[in-house]
Amino acid sequence: MRKIFLSMLMSASLLVGCNSNEGKEGVNSAEILQTDWDELVEMAEGAEVGMYMWGGDQGVNQYIDDYVVPKLKENYDITLNRYPMDIQDILSKLMTEKQAGRQSGTVDIIWINGENFRNAKNNELLFGSFAQQLPNLQMYIGEELPYVHYDMGTQIEGYQAPWGNVQFVLNYNTDLVDEPPQSIAELTEWVKRNPGKFTYPNVTDFTGNAFVRHFLYNVVEESQMLESYNESWLEISGEEVWETLRSFKEFLWRNGNTYPETLAQLDQLYAKGEVAFTMGFNEHRTKSLIEDGVFPDSTKTLVLSPGSISNTHYLSIPFNSSEPAAAMVAINFMLSPEAQIKKMDSAMWGEGTVIDLSRLTDEQRDEVNKVLGPSSISNDDILAELDSRYHDWILRKWEYEVVQ
Repeated sequence: MRKIFLSMLMSASLLVGCNSNEGKEGVNSAEILQTDWDELVEMAEGAEVGMYMWGGDQGVNQYIDDYVVPKLKENYDITLNRYPMDIQDILSKLMTEKQAGRQSGTVDIIWINGENFRNAKNNELLFGSFAQQLPNLQMYIGEELPYVHYDMGTQIEGYQAPWGNVQFVLNYNTDLVDEPPQSIAELTEWVKRNPGKFTYPNVTDFTGNAFVRHFLYNVVEESQMLESYNESWLEISGEEVWETLRSFKEFLWRNGNTYPETLAQLDQLYAKGEVAFTMGFNEHRTKSLIEDGVFPDSTKTLVLSPGSISNTHYLSIPFNSSEPAAAMVAINFMLSPEAQIKKMDSAMWGEGTVIDLSRLTDEQRDEVNKVLGPSSISNDDILAELDSRYHDWILRKWEYEVVQ
């Protein structure tokens, strides 16, 4: 059946012209994006897709390998292969293929968000506006939620589909921290009183950059002033951010002369007891790490005033995917209540969902509450993610303002 539909699309593509991107040679992306969903599902049968994604979290990898892979094979006869790779390397690979005119690539699904999505979209590295075709996005997420339309200030326009929603937290060892700080000001003082016991990742790492983005909220008088990129405010108040970070630099791990390059490296320092804190986007991640013996039992989760930035991550399809129909079917499955609830389970991944819970059945909502448990984040603590140009500002300024 899959061959029949591919043949139909190959014939139809001759009528469309050659201006649209092509995925599998001879299959026009415009035709894929206009194809009925049931036909796309039949086209996807027997396909093999490559999912390229960050591979630095054991729980994430386990969720894909032990749950998503067998479910896609069982339900749709799709073979999903996971390839661990940093997103910058993925985008570099796609850019090289685009410059070389390679219209049939090996990357079919990518895990992406923020400034990387903005760069991929601006450089035309993405397949097209596919997200609104996904039945599960329409049925269980809807069009009302802001993260369906904007990703850190970049208009999405269907080029990616929301996959997970998480909050930024600090995790700390109660054996090393008697009275945990409650604000950025208190954290600054704690670091000074406990030299060598705190650090944060280099701001080239998304988590390290997010840690610094909280200092913008700490400085601004009204959070609404940061709703869009505010360059004039940065010129006036940005120096206060750097002054605060510089004030405790010499008291950091290794005197602030070096920083962990990744969150995984910071987690290792924390697990070995070299530092008293780690951090990250996912208020539920510590449960599985404690159960697996990675983090000590004495680990607790903390949100500092003025609050916790909320971040959404997405799945997208590259411009030259060889199997765009199968990629869409796979992404649609990963947005289903079944797959989203499984992803919340700390025995797998353990993170927040993008689903609008009001769209679920009572039974499904009960399952969500059972899997997630009580949240460490109150609604009053949630801060909106900032425009990706703030991320870029931190990248440009941090090393000169803080490290040197």
